Amino acid sequence: MSEQLPSFLRDLIACVPPAGTGVHAWLFKVSRQLLAHREPVEVVDLLQAATEGCGRLVPRREIESAVENARACAWQPRGAIAKGHPVSAPPARRWPGLDVKLRASVVSGGFERADLWEDSPIRLDSDGPGTEEIVDTLFPGNPLICVGLRKNHAVTASRESFRGRLAGHQFIVPSPMAALTGKNRDGRESPRCLDNVGPRRFVVAEFDTGTNDEHAAILSHLADFAPLALVVHSGGKSLHGWFRAHQDEEITRRFFEHAVRIGADPATWTRCQFVRMPGGRRDNGAQVVWFFNPGVCQ
Repeated sequence: MSEQLPSFLRDLIACVPPAGTGVHAWLFKVSRQLLAHREPVEVVDLLQAATEGCGRLVPRREIESAVENARACAWQPRGAIAKGHPVSAPPARRWPGLDVKLRASVVSGGFERADLWEDSPIRLDSDGPGTEEIVDTLFPGNPLICVGLRKNHAVTASRESFRGRLAGHQFIVPSPMAALTGKNRDGRESPRCLDNVGPRRFVVAEFDTGTNDEHAAILSHLADFAPLALVVHSGGKSLHGWFRAHQDEEITRRFFEHAVRIGADPATWTRCQFVRMPGGRRDNGAQVVWFFNPGVCQ
């Protein structure tokens, strides 16, 4: 299958990074290129074959998720006829590449993960707010929210219907939902897709590379440009920073472009993307809240 691709794409998919050095981000970036030449299911097959020798077994569902996220910003050849787009449609807006010097400057100030804890307006000790109280603050009232025990297990329902059970979930969509289901890009009913997610409430910055102290320094830097509401440790290797979105989507987009420039994963720009549940649990650890500022959630 790959033999029929342009040579630059064959070279691109041959350069899969070793395990632990950004395979997830690589999947997203390469998907954007491949989707201009192949249908999504073929892209998944190509990437699954390419990652077989990267040093770890990459689950097919992880690849499918990366391809789905990439479809919202897939590259389109100039003048090409794409489904639903006229010949004159402009190419998809690209995310900036990593600015190594800027990132190094941001993380050089000595800010560490412990400083996030100390700077939190709400004390996060044993008597601090738990998952239920935090989600109540993030999503006041009783809106529809989407949560998941696993990445491929999404449920959309009213916030109150999950009362007392949220801490058992790994994932949540960081914006309220507009309907119980919607039509995904394959035309199927789905509880989590762009068709049924509501207006953007938060945009989440997370990172595939670097230490937690570096992530904390970047999140502190980004808080100079957008209100930082929450920081959650993924339970693995990353910190997730929840920033309150601006009413003007273009302003939020420019903020997130800056975040990507200093290392944030662009996949979380997709409004229906799952992120880690504050205070939730995953198989290998708890998703601990390191910073919480309810004042920016109003």
